[in-house]
Amino acid sequence: MIKRPSKKELFNKIREAKEVVLDGRIEIVDAVSLAADAIELGYDITTELQVILDKLLNDISADHYTGLRPPQKSYETAIQKLELFAFVVESEMLENNVYLKFALSGGALWLVSFHKDRPFKKGE
Repeated sequence: MIKRPSKKELFNKIREAKEVVLDGRIEIVDAVSLAADAIELGYDITTELQVILDKLLNDISADHYTGLRPPQKSYETAIQKLELFAFVVESEMLENNVYLKFALSGGALWLVSFHKDRPFKKGE
């Protein structure tokens, strides 16, 4: 039995995410949290988010997937029950490893999390 998501499924999700970001169809689930994370990463959320996401999605592959198998479902009202896809990738532009979690629905990328990678440490 193949565990979901397969590499092919992840490849297709990344491809779809690239397409909608390129078209500027980005929805933010929690703007306050994302703005705080943008400050920490050192970019302007209002003018640079689309460019940064586009570059990041071009650097991501299925091998960067760190989400659950099968994918976690969102509990956020706007995207309730949609599958969430999480990745950790090194971003040269942001000079950090970053964590990106999104859902795709209605022809848009729903940005759930985008921040410096914060690896879980035992005992925290």
